[in-house]
Amino acid sequence: MTQNASHSIKQVDTLIHARWVIPLNTNRDILEHYSLAIQGDSIIDILPTADAPGRYQATQEHHLDRHALIPGFINAHGHAAMSLFRGLADDLPLMDWLNNHIWPAEGRWVSEEFVHDGTRLAIAEMIRCGTTTYSDNYFYPDASATAANNAGMRAQIVFPILDFPTTWGKDADDYIEKGLATHDKFRNHSLVRVGFGPHAPYTVSDEPLKKIATLAEQLDLPVQMHIHESADEINQAMEKDGRRPIQRLADIGFLSPRLQCVHMTQMNEADYQLIARNGCHVVHCPESNLKLASGFMPLDRMQQEGINVALGTDGCASNNDLDMLGEMRTAALLAKAVGHNATALSAQEALAAATINGARAMGIDEQVGSLENGKLADMAAFALDDIENYPLYNPVSQLVYTASRNQATHVWVNGRLLMDNRRLTTLDESFLIENARQWQQKITERA
Repeated sequence: MTQNASHSIKQVDTLIHARWVIPLNTNRDILEHYSLAIQGDSIIDILPTADAPGRYQATQEHHLDRHALIPGFINAHGHAAMSLFRGLADDLPLMDWLNNHIWPAEGRWVSEEFVHDGTRLAIAEMIRCGTTTYSDNYFYPDASATAANNAGMRAQIVFPILDFPTTWGKDADDYIEKGLATHDKFRNHSLVRVGFGPHAPYTVSDEPLKKIATLAEQLDLPVQMHIHESADEINQAMEKDGRRPIQRLADIGFLSPRLQCVHMTQMNEADYQLIARNGCHVVHCPESNLKLASGFMPLDRMQQEGINVALGTDGCASNNDLDMLGEMRTAALLAKAVGHNATALSAQEALAAATINGARAMGIDEQVGSLENGKLADMAAFALDDIENYPLYNPVSQLVYTASRNQATHVWVNGRLLMDNRRLTTLDESFLIENARQWQQKITERA
């Protein structure tokens, strides 16, 4: 992995020396006592630490002698601003939770200010657990994209589309028009990519879905949608026209490699074939699915079918955290139990689902998702020296099965340090906590 040596010492922006570098490359290497050289926003070399002083001199240098350096986590599905609804409506089934609690709360409270404040709170939490890229599907996408950019966070912003009115739009055409304006505003942006976020098959009719499919192909934009989230969704679709939702989407030409299918807990043989044949990606949100009793996404079977599976937390109203480390562990354990296969989703493959698979689902795997020469420097460091981590035979196993999010110490996006030894560098923690308290007080007083 080392570039050809040069006899002269090269000046670089950053050198990171780590006990372990876990690049998530094709070989699934675990590199001991390795260093990364970063120039600008990119990784330019990965080399043994012993060789680094003879090749590079850095403006900034980090000695992470107890740490594993990994690609930053990619949280492939969520609703960031809903961090302000954390714990508001717990222990309820999906449709009761949506219809009687979340949608009324959104109708009352969601605004540009709410989205901006809630998104910043979510970004702070995500950085503190080692996340460098997240996907967001929520109203007022301009506010979310602006918050991500100001914090230095990479984001896929998929704007919501529904048939019915909300505080942000009146119908599907209105949502699409407003969302495309956001896309135009952030076109070719270094951190933010905008795409389509039709809510679900039961909230968006055929004509808007056909329009979305055409526009997504013309503009080469991602599409993310909640699909097959619960048994009720399937039953209602079958009663309506005798087709499962994924079959209906296939019939109108909606399935493609641009589509990120979120949840997918209710599957049959035909569903697997449709997803695999059309190159769709699946985003697994195990903890949200468990909390809402939505069902079990058959991850082991998905991977056997060659389907790319990424991981997401969903929103704080249904999880209730944005901890990708916990999501990864839950996914690994569930895959084994649901698949009746103790070898399902190994520690390495769980880490891949939380990193490179998410990048692949978003269509950005040439830029991020693994630590390789020429890729953008999106990274997280975890200190693996707590007593709970010993003895340590395999750092990947410890990350997946024993580490906690509080062991994330450093996070970089585009080579920029967003967290330095647990201290956020682009966001004010005290302000965010006080701001969240103020929102809690307002929401509680007018409940």
